[in-house]
Amino acid sequence: MAAGLLARGGIVLPIIKIGIIGCAGRMGQMLVRVVASTEGCLVAAGTERPGSPAIGRDLGDLAGIEALGIAVTVEPRDLFGACDVVLEFSTPAATAAHAALAATGRAAHVIGTTGLGPMERAAVERAAKAVPVVLAANMSAGVTLVTSLVRQVARALGPDWDIEILEMHHRHKTDAPSGTALALGRAAAEGRGVALDAVARRSRDGQVGARPPGEIGFAALRGGDVVGEHSVIFAGLGERIEIVHQASNREIFARGAVRAGLWVAGRAPGLYDMNDVLDLPR
Repeated sequence: MAAGLLARGGIVLPIIKIGIIGCAGRMGQMLVRVVASTEGCLVAAGTERPGSPAIGRDLGDLAGIEALGIAVTVEPRDLFGACDVVLEFSTPAATAAHAALAATGRAAHVIGTTGLGPMERAAVERAAKAVPVVLAANMSAGVTLVTSLVRQVARALGPDWDIEILEMHHRHKTDAPSGTALALGRAAAEGRGVALDAVARRSRDGQVGARPPGEIGFAALRGGDVVGEHSVIFAGLGERIEIVHQASNREIFARGAVRAGLWVAGRAPGLYDMNDVLDLPR
């Protein structure tokens, strides 16, 4: 449900009130800036963990833009009660707890958290029965398109082609392979009609033997300040295809999350992803 109305050129446009969890972090500050500069939405609230020095500060000042007249708070329950959409890039445990809160409120939940385990994903799926949820390991429009391409290529080439997924991120990233790499692997497996867990090879070391047919391999690199690089390699006999995506600025993830927030506001309960947001084929 739209929170308000904006009159522009005689046309009345809805205003979507957006809340941001973890608003003091790098991604949180980026989200504040992107929301504040995007027509049709409004920064309505932001939270941080208890004890954060950001508590009580103005969200705009914190993000390096003009003051917004909204102070950072500590209670996420209020966020889900006061906003139309809540954006979250945090930890798996925090996301699961916030999903439970989302299910009791009215706000749509847009989740870019990576590394969700079965229990955390189950919490998100339960929330999606009550409210609309967009869950994506990578909110980039480019990565979403690449994922769709990987699925189509894997379907067309078949199991005679070996698939390897290489990703590199900054030194501070804690999970590996990245959520995006796993999403690319799932897309490749779906294209082949198999379960990723049955064919994934997470690492190789020592005398590992010949590569078994149908295996989907992963390699994770960490170093420096790399925002995110992913390559999906289809290696056949006498030829190779590589699909590559390189992120040079984290703003692409924030823009994708805000796009998802504008899309999901007011929709029926359900679990959506960026393919739904961009209307891409499965």
